[in-house]
Parts: sequence; structure tokens; C-alpha cells
Amino acid sequence: MKKTKFLKLTFIIAAFALILTACGNSSNQPGSEPVANEEVNEANEERLTVEITDAHGTVTVPVNPKNVVALDNRTFETLADWGIELAAVPKGVMSSDSPYVADESVQDIGNHREPNLEIIAAVEPELVIVGQRFASFYDDIKALVPNAAVIDLNIDVSETASTPGENLVNGLKSSTIALGQIFDKNEEANKLVAEFEQAIEEAKMAYNGKDTVMSVIVSGGDIGFSAPHTGRVWGPMYDIFGWVSSLEVDGSTSDHQGDDISVEAIAQSNPDWIFVLDRDAAVSSTTDAVPAQDVIDNSPALKNTKAVIEGQIVYAPADTYTNESIQTYLELFENIAKALAK
Repeated sequence: MKKTKFLKLTFIIAAFALILTACGNSSNQPGSEPVANEEVNEANEERLTVEITDAHGTVTVPVNPKNVVALDNRTFETLADWGIELAAVPKGVMSSDSPYVADESVQDIGNHREPNLEIIAAVEPELVIVGQRFASFYDDIKALVPNAAVIDLNIDVSETASTPGENLVNGLKSSTIALGQIFDKNEEANKLVAEFEQAIEEAKMAYNGKDTVMSVIVSGGDIGFSAPHTGRVWGPMYDIFGWVSSLEVDGSTSDHQGDDISVEAIAQSNPDWIFVLDRDAAVSSTTDAVPAQDVIDNSPALKNTKAVIEGQIVYAPADTYTNESIQTYLELFENIAKALAK
């Protein structure tokens, strides 16, 4: 009797063990793939997103997006400094020393005049950063990549701004903060904005409020007038720092080569300071261009101006025309403060 019970118990235990073994091996049967715990957790984990206010409204953007396309030249240096990988950029309108230009794995969509927008669709981006030169392609890009977040970090994003200077400052700050939120670089973004604000205050304090300023753009060996308030790069700074212009011209524009005002007229205004943007220095196709400093130094009309005689000339960083990042303006404002404080 006891032996029979023992045999029955042994049979039950053996059968139970076989069932457990079969269950344990079920995932390895043909047509069945093992699923790692990490993959299950990742699949069940909700993707983090952030709400970004851009030039068109509010956009939901994934945090640390994959396959990012950046088209706004105010963003390239910031993204490079943060080690952000990009899938495609417009290499023809970027600073030649940008790491993205040299990286062959980064696709080139061309310049803003004839861009190859199909490349944007081909890289299947989660995020496209539009802005400035490419702002007019916003709708086309949204149609090409309907599943991607498309943001336009244009400078004119502040409804309360009343001057070009406020637009510039507010735009650079807000776009930097937005990039920090998107790429989980909030600490770095806040530090950059704080340094930018400090540089503005130092440049304000360094200006005596009465010296006259002449801002110019040198391109193709010619000197163009960069008008107060409207002129490219320099114009907004008259608002920011309260500069007194040595010359007022009706009908001035923000033309990328400056307005066509004679060098003699510039010289007759006899500015205390001359601020210079070298457009050609930033354009890789103009390797034989005459440096702006040579153009200014060798101008017969300017040689008797107070600015030239006293060496009161400030040059924007060489890549400013193609790299209008917050870092560029930070460097420029620091250089202005140092020069004016002497």
C-alpha cells in the first residue's frame, strides 16, 4: 500500500516537472522570439515630450528626438557644443569649421535658394528645426514629414517686443531655452543665457552714451552701410545699447551686403567708432575675398576719420554671417565691451 502511494506521488511530481519544462521552453519554439525585459519596459514606457512655443504656435516635441534636421543657422553651434547628432543640414550656408559640415554621415540639403527638401523626408526625422533662411519652406517641410515635429525658432517670437533689439535678445534667449528643453540640456541652456545677459549689461555699461557709431558690412571689397535698427547684425544693437549713429539715411534696409551709401558719405559723418561685419569671411565660396580689415585700412576716404586714426574699430567674429548663434553674439558683445571700456 505504501509502495503504491509512493509510486503515485513520484508520477505526479514527474508530470508537474514536465509541464514546467514545456512552459519554460515555449518561447524558444519555432516562430517564437525571446523578449528581453528591457525591451518590454521600453515598450511600456511613455515617451517624454515637451511643449515648445515657436513662430506658429505650440508644438509637441519628443525629448531627445532621433534623426534631427537643423536648418536654422542660429542653432548649429549650440547643438554642436552639446554633442547633438544631426541627420541633415544645409552645409552651403554654414560656417566651414562646423563639425557638421565635415561629417560625411550628415546629409546636405543644399542652400536656401535651391534646397533638396526630399533629403529631409529620406532621413525620417522626428524633429526639423526651421528658421531664418529656411522659414519660407515651413509649410512645404511640414507636408513632407507629417509625422515629425517641425518648429520655427524665428527671432520674431515675442509678441511684446517693440524693437528689433528686443526681438533679437528675446529670440536668442527663448530659442536657447527651447533647445535645452528638447535635448535635455536645461542646465547648459540656462548657463548660456545667463552669460549672454551678462555680456549685454557689460556692453551697455561700457558705452558712454555719446560717441557716434558707424556700422558697415564689407562684401566683395566694397563697404556697405548697415543702418541703425534695420541693418543686418548691427542694426538691432542700436536699440540694445542706445548707440548714437553718426549717419541717418532714409529708406535703409536689412540687405545682406549693406545699403549702397558712398564711402565718402560714411567718412564725412566722422564716426568715433566703426563696427564691421566681414560677410565674405564666412562664405566658403569666397576664398579669394579681400579681408574686411584690409578694405577698411586701405580706404583713402576713411583714413582721416576719428575711428581709424584712434584705432576704434571692432570686427564681428569671422563666421558671423553664417553663424548667428547666441555664442556668436556673446563673443561679439564681450569684444564690444572690452573695446569701449579702453
